[in-house]
Amino acid sequence: MLSAESLRKIDREIAKYPSDQKQSAVMASLVIAQDEKGWLATGTMDFVAAYLGMAPVAVYEVATFYNMYNLKPTGQFKLTICTCLPCGLQGSLEAADHLKSKLGIGFNETTADGKFTLKEGECMGACAMSPVVLVNNKRMCDFMSREKIDALVAELRETPAVKA
Repeated sequence: MLSAESLRKIDREIAKYPSDQKQSAVMASLVIAQDEKGWLATGTMDFVAAYLGMAPVAVYEVATFYNMYNLKPTGQFKLTICTCLPCGLQGSLEAADHLKSKLGIGFNETTADGKFTLKEGECMGACAMSPVVLVNNKRMCDFMSREKIDALVAELRETPAVKA
């Protein structure tokens, strides 16, 4: 279900914990699985559960609690913008509206070309740098003015699609 390379990465995560607590590696294991597959299908989560010796429902609980996990396919670039109150007071709601307009989609939608999925995030711990946009859960872009949003979208549009 996962490549040998992903299993090696998961094994490295498991090794960080006592042998009887390998389930503690569930979050990292889900990230590794998602990086390989693009999203977490039920079968992928079931595989992770079996690999870690967990009940599948325990893995589903983790995957559904945190918004960094994709439970359905997303665009090549998942853009998550924090819209909680502190960020909203610092312009993130306007930035979100600009992103929606720029991409022609709303939250939880994907552009027709499959390039972008827009998500609404909850506190990224970067209120002082708001508005913030998280790209694919890995790259945080801060102080996102309209100009910076436009530049980010242009940069990502030029990025070639990655074949799975």
